[in-house]
Amino acid sequence: MIPLMANRTLLEEFEILPDPEDARLSQAVEGIDQDGQAVVSHVVHERPLTIFLNGQEIVTAMTIGDHPGWLAVGYLLNQGMLRRDDEITGIDHDEDLDIVVVRTARETDYEEKLKKKVRTSGCAQGTVFGDLMDTIEGIELSPDAEIRTSWLYALMKKINTAPSLYLKAGAIHGCVLCHHDTPLVYLEDVGRHNAVDKIAGWMFLNDIEPNDKIFYTTGRLTSEMVLKCVGMRIPVLASRSGFTAWGVELARQAGLTLIGRARGKRFLALSGAQRIVFDADSDQVPDEHRKHRRKSAEEDAA
Repeated sequence: MIPLMANRTLLEEFEILPDPEDARLSQAVEGIDQDGQAVVSHVVHERPLTIFLNGQEIVTAMTIGDHPGWLAVGYLLNQGMLRRDDEITGIDHDEDLDIVVVRTARETDYEEKLKKKVRTSGCAQGTVFGDLMDTIEGIELSPDAEIRTSWLYALMKKINTAPSLYLKAGAIHGCVLCHHDTPLVYLEDVGRHNAVDKIAGWMFLNDIEPNDKIFYTTGRLTSEMVLKCVGMRIPVLASRSGFTAWGVELARQAGLTLIGRARGKRFLALSGAQRIVFDADSDQVPDEHRKHRRKSAEEDAA
């Protein structure tokens, strides 16, 4: 059984970081390069994880396999199957069978809801359920939240230079929960929706306040990303990648601050600009190094 977490209020910079040296998450593979020379490259693992809520099978996700309990709880929360006031009585993970079971005091039955799946634009075949988009109408994001440009510049520098599977092997997305200019929790997965769900599960199990947080992702700002962020009650979503039109429309409807193409000194806000405090001189911020620009283009296409 995965132990349930205790409430926490004090968090430190990068309290949780990816572990690129974890042998369970990637492996070395021999190959050849463009000149026919032998090379060794690291590639990430992906494995199935079937999520159950009490006795009902909900979904099978493809994941790198770390933090299955956080992923399961976050997924169920972001799909509206777990309530914010639910009591979780247990989280059981069977590594041999690749299943995780979340148990609640409340009896649950989502047979009808499971018929309303919508495949999203997220990588690794993300899904949301058809009635989920209706729920954001009742969510009011904090009007007092803010993001200072000095925080954004500091976050980008800290996150982009932190150890990660992305830097070691690529083919993976990262998401970071932040407070002011401090990155708190950095998690990765083959699908950005999985990385979001892991953070959502961790926040729920630790009773973390969302209203003053900033969410950073390496992936595109799609409708799914917006829905998940709004559902988590986080008022600011930022990315080094670009936008989709529906993502922008949903962000404006929900009052979410949406910041994309955040690279070096540059960024673009297409929703919720009233929360941005321009307290840094962009002329004093170095532009993004040339070696990162190709990666940025790849991220937009992922």
